[in-house]
Amino acid sequence: MRTTPCTPSSMRLMNSRSLVRPLLTCIAVLLVLLPIACSRHAIKDDSTAWSDARQLVLVTTSTWDATSGTLRRYTRVGTSWEQIGTGAPVVIGRTGSAWGLGLHPAQTGGPMKIEGDGRAPAGMFRIGEAFGYAGSARTGLPYLPMQASSYCMDVPASPLYNRIVDARVVGDAAVQGSTEPMRLDIHAKGSQQYKLGFVIEHNSQAVPGAGSCIFAHLWKNPTTLTAGCTAMDEPAMGELLAWLRVDARPVFVLLPQAEYRRVRTPWKLPLL
Repeated sequence: MRTTPCTPSSMRLMNSRSLVRPLLTCIAVLLVLLPIACSRHAIKDDSTAWSDARQLVLVTTSTWDATSGTLRRYTRVGTSWEQIGTGAPVVIGRTGSAWGLGLHPAQTGGPMKIEGDGRAPAGMFRIGEAFGYAGSARTGLPYLPMQASSYCMDVPASPLYNRIVDARVVGDAAVQGSTEPMRLDIHAKGSQQYKLGFVIEHNSQAVPGAGSCIFAHLWKNPTTLTAGCTAMDEPAMGELLAWLRVDARPVFVLLPQAEYRRVRTPWKLPLL
């Protein structure tokens, strides 16, 4: 059997050839990965996390620190979003917005939502149950009538953190420290702000201190801000609740305009 003689010159040639291909492969990999590693705002496409959504409630604001914005609603038609009706004014957290914990991938640019910061969670979230003072409401969402004993737990150390509970069921001691009674008309001098609303499922995993009790609800007036919720007038809320359907797997999105432009394509959101 003939073999290649292992002379010094032939060995150098073999070694150089064996090194070229791995070296070229490494260079190609680096050229692909370097722009991603160097990008502070690299975007992961996690749109499959909400690909089943057929209704979208969208709130956009001017900046992270803006305390008001515009709410629009969309229905999915094929692979596109079609706007329903016109936009409505809303107010949000008293200090603006910050990245929350929802369906979207983790983000690095901008503030992060924490308990008590007065910021509305930004990102993509499922819409949960509707709630209100009356025994029923016109909506396609599950509806929870609130009682004088209903509280949302905003105490990070509580095992009931970020849940709406009934003190008659869990006990009075379990709701101690909550600053979120759900019947504000009874506990807050007749306030109608929780007369109608729905849950925005921020921090559904109940990470302590990451923020809790985030709702869409009625505003007191167009200039009174919230502790982190999104508020609107009663006609807008009534129309929104009547339109929302649990079987449409609705999602809620809140984003400053610059962030919206950045994630619109990978998140498959409508063009404004």
